[in-house]
Amino acid sequence: MLKIIRHMQRKDWELFLLSLACVAIQVWLDLKLPDYMATITRLVKTEEAVVAQVLAAGGMMLLCALGSVIALIFVGYLSAKLAANFSRHLRRDVFRRVQDFSMGEIETLSTASLITRSTNDVQQMQMIVSRGLRMMIQAPITAAMALVKISGKHWEWTAVTGGAILVVVGLVVFLVLYAHPRFRKMQSLTDDINRTMRDNLTGIRVVRAYNAEEFQEEKFQAANNRLTKNSLQARRAMAVMQPIMQVVNNILAIAIYCIGGFLIAGMSDPALQLETFSEMVVFSTYAAKLLFAFMSLNMIFNMLPRAAVSAGRINEVFATEPSIKEGTEDSGVSGCEGELEFQHVSFRYPGAEADALTDISFTAHKGEVVAFIGATGSGKSSLINLIPRFYDVTAGKILLDGKDVKSYRLKTLRDKLGIATQRAILFTGTVASNVSYGSDPLPETASEEEKAKAETALDEAIRIAQASEFVSKMPEEKDASIARGGTNVSGGQRQRLSIARAIFRRPEFYIFDDTFSALDYKTDRTLRSELKKSTEGVTTLIVAQRIGTIRDADKIIVLDDGKIVGMGTHHELLQSCQIYQEIAYTQLSKEELANG
Repeated sequence: MLKIIRHMQRKDWELFLLSLACVAIQVWLDLKLPDYMATITRLVKTEEAVVAQVLAAGGMMLLCALGSVIALIFVGYLSAKLAANFSRHLRRDVFRRVQDFSMGEIETLSTASLITRSTNDVQQMQMIVSRGLRMMIQAPITAAMALVKISGKHWEWTAVTGGAILVVVGLVVFLVLYAHPRFRKMQSLTDDINRTMRDNLTGIRVVRAYNAEEFQEEKFQAANNRLTKNSLQARRAMAVMQPIMQVVNNILAIAIYCIGGFLIAGMSDPALQLETFSEMVVFSTYAAKLLFAFMSLNMIFNMLPRAAVSAGRINEVFATEPSIKEGTEDSGVSGCEGELEFQHVSFRYPGAEADALTDISFTAHKGEVVAFIGATGSGKSSLINLIPRFYDVTAGKILLDGKDVKSYRLKTLRDKLGIATQRAILFTGTVASNVSYGSDPLPETASEEEKAKAETALDEAIRIAQASEFVSKMPEEKDASIARGGTNVSGGQRQRLSIARAIFRRPEFYIFDDTFSALDYKTDRTLRSELKKSTEGVTTLIVAQRIGTIRDADKIIVLDDGKIVGMGTHHELLQSCQIYQEIAYTQLSKEELANG
């Protein structure tokens, strides 16, 4: 947990030190109360005492109690503020770290686990700061001050107090050994719940289409039962602590008064009896405070095991080094703009036993349309994912504008690309915000001419992507709301908006990763025709399953089992590549292929 502390800012440390001072004041005022209680006890038993002296001591007790309450209020406020600030900074740092991860790290840690780590685990850290910090500071200060106060008193009282403390320490040790592993397991079981729920919500249409509600319920119930069983085991152990501590506290109080009674009964001097009685009252109060300090450990160790596990999981995120290292270049080689070259590229997914791509070599010249086709799992998307460095090659090189993609700054590299991914992802917002996503927003000082130009570019991107028809029918057109994931539009509409987003950037390279699959043939053909006009001179890479989408490409690359098995134009491949022929004849008749 100490590693997490480095994420505290200077203001957080200031709040911590101020909170520490307030706790010290509050404990000191609390421990002054027994002294005034002893004074009042002596005054009441002393014949020479006057009421004014008793009232003065009582007034000081009230002032100490009031001061303690005020200090406690300040401690609560400062702890809450510190916890809120700390969790905000920690969540931000976790999010920034995850943003630097490649797809490999995200898949290794898993999306469900990363969500839990940035929410539930950070919340555990917030709880330990807001609730546990005061106790962790207060308990040792109270124990130290109380020990100083009771030191030098009758050894019998000290002995029974020591025995009570040993019992409490033994309970705490037992709980650490028993509960900590279960709290550690609890976080991974929470990941399972999160993962199961996420799978169910993501695939809810499939679940309902296949009447698999009962299966999903059983799956969730199994994960839920595992978490419940583990949680009950840990919570029951923690629940036993409080009553046992209360019993120990009561037995200690009885023991102190019984021993005090025997001591006083054995004394003949009234003054000594009075002094011993006062000491007994004070000692019992201080012993209770001392035991309370150890009882506070119960609450601390109730939260600490789970917080320690959460801290370890958060530290694991920070300790995971992103495999994608950023380069330093901001520009390519002069004269090589718009050119892409794969030089003997091989790629293997992390933890896989075999390569997904093997010895891939080809060149896409400026303005060319290069298409990739092959069976499912042949490596088309894997190849495309290497260009923006979602993954890095295992062997070989990828040259973009004449330079290795690894040498570019990631922002520079990705600014050169307009990507429409295989799964059309839309974000919560509007049509306009989704199409312009990732592009530099206009400054507030932008002129009307600049705003009009940006609006025209947006309209043009929507028009080219063949999205104008359905966007114009939406209630607020470009300002119409888009739900998270684009669930309020159809699959084809999502694809067209995704394509419009890529077009809006006006990049050096277009990458369309199977983004025409949900379009009907007419829309597909019209869109490609408009694309060809608007992207003249821009290198375009297309992954497709349909021959009709890629037949006009300048170069078609056929992949099979991660290897290139054919390269050429549509007509060349019909003559030379058996796999391409098989794909073509399953989609189109010989007459259609012959007539183009």
